[in-house]
Amino acid sequence: MLQKIAFLATCFVLAPGFAHAACSRANLTRCLDSACAINISSNPAARCQYCGTSSAGTPTNTGIKAVSVGTSTKYVISDKDLKSAPNDPGQRYVWATNQCIQRVTGCTVDDVSDIYDKLIEQSCTAAGISAQMATLTAQIAKSKTKTTCSGEITNCVQLDKNCKVDFSACSNDTEFTRVFSVCATESAGCDEYVSEIRAELLTARTNLNDNASAILESTVKSYQEARDKKVNTAREICANNSGREKCIAMMCEQRMPNKCAAEFTDEKSMAANLCKFYDTACATIK
Repeated sequence: MLQKIAFLATCFVLAPGFAHAACSRANLTRCLDSACAINISSNPAARCQYCGTSSAGTPTNTGIKAVSVGTSTKYVISDKDLKSAPNDPGQRYVWATNQCIQRVTGCTVDDVSDIYDKLIEQSCTAAGISAQMATLTAQIAKSKTKTTCSGEITNCVQLDKNCKVDFSACSNDTEFTRVFSVCATESAGCDEYVSEIRAELLTARTNLNDNASAILESTVKSYQEARDKKVNTAREICANNSGREKCIAMMCEQRMPNKCAAEFTDEKSMAANLCKFYDTACATIK
C-alpha cells in the first residue's frame, strides 16, 4: 500500500478548474467500484486486493466483473480502459482515482479518500488485513502536486460564498487575503505551493478587472460613435435645408392631387407646413 503514496506523488495529475460542482458520492463510488470491486458479491476482499494492499493476496476470477452499474455507463470505467489498469493495488488505486475524478464532475482526491477508503478498510478486514487508511491518507495529502493544490484552492476561492468566479466579492486585498487564507488552510498538504498559487490568483483577479474595464470603455466608445454618427447624419440633412426640401417633394408626389404644379401654390404651401418639423429639429441641432 505504501507504493500507492509514492506513485501518487509522481503520477497523479489534476487540471485546475474554475467551475465548482458538488461531488456525487453515488457516482464516484460506482466508478471506483468498476475498477476496485470486481466480483465483490462473491469476494468481499476484492476492494482490498485490487486497490488496497498486495498483502491481501491475488484477486480471484480476474477480469469477470460482477458490479451492477445500472442502465448508464457514463461514470463507469469500461472494460477496454481497465485493460490498462495497473496490477499493483496501490498504483491501481491512484489510477482509478484519476479516472473517476475526470468522469464525475466536482470530485477531488479528498472526496475519494472520504468516500472510498472506508470501503477498502472494510474489505481488508474481510481479508484479514488491518489497513491503516487514515494514516495513509494523511501521507498522501502531503504528496499533492502543485496542479492538484492549485485546483483545490482556486475552486474554494471562487465559490459564490467567497470571491465568486469573477473575484467581484474580493475586489479589495483585505477580503481576498481573508478568503485565500481560509482556502489554503483547508487544502492540506499544499504549504510549499501557497505563495505561488496566491500570486497566480492575484494576477487572474487583475486580468479580469482589466478586461472588465476594457469592455466598459469599448461599450461607452461604441455608443458615443453611434451618437456622433446620428448627429452628423442629422446635420447633413439640415445643411441647405436639403432634408426639408426632400420632405416637401415627397409630400407633393404622394399626398397632393396635382403634385404641387406651379399653378397650385396652395398645395406647395400645404406640403411645406407638413414638413415644418424639419425647421424645428434643425434649429435645435444648430
